Amino acid sequence: MTHLEELSSTLNDLVLIHNDRIEGYVKSIEIVDQKDADLKMLFAKMISNSRGHISELGELIHEIGGEIENGTTTSGKVFRTWMSVKSVFSADDRTSILESCEEGEDAALKAYDTALASDAEMSADVRQMLMEQKSSIKTDHDQIKKLRDLHKSLA
Repeated sequence: MTHLEELSSTLNDLVLIHNDRIEGYVKSIEIVDQKDADLKMLFAKMISNSRGHISELGELIHEIGGEIENGTTTSGKVFRTWMSVKSVFSADDRTSILESCEEGEDAALKAYDTALASDAEMSADVRQMLMEQKSSIKTDHDQIKKLRDLHKSLA
């Protein structure tokens, strides 16, 4: 595998984790109560963030001659499990949903750690972009965790 193919594969792993992330937040929007408009808006923001990251990753993949993968991660790829389906569908309270979302954010952060630690050769600009995207996801993670902790303490 050439270094460009390896880089394309690494970037596509991140595209797939973002597709997982989008799917997880779409499911979350569908299951939260109508009264939880704040969560619906937050999840919509997370979806928008992932779409922006996919766009940036896609541009890089095309620049190096690769094709953007569609779909979500499969076993053996980056990190599986955006959402624990059983916990999301067995509990409809805010705390359970936020806990599942935090697990998804943990998976996304791990995917970035894996990409940044990979053997794929990447320019300083690519590495910087990945670090900025990871930072954005860390901010999202911390926001979800803060809300989860708040709702857990109120329960």
